[in-house]
Amino acid sequence: MKILSKIVLSLSAALVLMSFTPKDEEKYVALSFDDGPNLITTPAMLDMLKKHDVVASFFVVGDSINDQTKEVMKRAISQGCEIENHSRTHNHMNRMEEEAVKAEISFTSAAVEEVTGRKPEYFRPPYISVNQDMYDWIDLTFISGKGCNDWDAKYDKDFRVNGLLKAAEPGTIFLLHDFVGNDATVQAIDEVIPALKAQGYTFVTVSQLFKLLKSEGDGQTIYSVVPDNR
Repeated sequence: MKILSKIVLSLSAALVLMSFTPKDEEKYVALSFDDGPNLITTPAMLDMLKKHDVVASFFVVGDSINDQTKEVMKRAISQGCEIENHSRTHNHMNRMEEEAVKAEISFTSAAVEEVTGRKPEYFRPPYISVNQDMYDWIDLTFISGKGCNDWDAKYDKDFRVNGLLKAAEPGTIFLLHDFVGNDATVQAIDEVIPALKAQGYTFVTVSQLFKLLKSEGDGQTIYSVVPDNR
């Protein structure tokens, strides 16, 4: 049953990607959320995505994956979202030795694959701290993103909405957080999604964004905007 479940989850994600036919005039962006999974804010974020019929990418911390949060991850996949790698412990990996860096990545990728049937393709470094060694040691495409300081509680919902709308351009990856208590971001995307849809934007996952724009990570770049090579 576990194997069948993984196959169903993988097929679900694949079918979502197949449903997108890129158009030269269409503008694509990707929502992404760091620091989950959890049992409070991650489900609330999934509720909001379902409300607006959009998908997103969740960059998860390996040590936060357990029997309960696995169910949240499965729900994300069932909604067409994807799960990517945000390290195991959320420490500054640019200060770690090679063995420790590789262990962080392999642990989380294995945990994600065990739940979803898919290995992560993308990695967001904790604190966006990177160095050349990390590029050499980690065989994933590095992702940053355009944010709105939503990790800081002093910035309210309206500040976040305005920041995201100003940052939007075709190919944008939005860097947001679904850690417990980050309700202002849940509220913000409730306004941002319809506003950007009204401007002609289509929301896709990070992997879909690269595929639709015919771009590939070069192994030496951390991406906030994916170049359009269509």
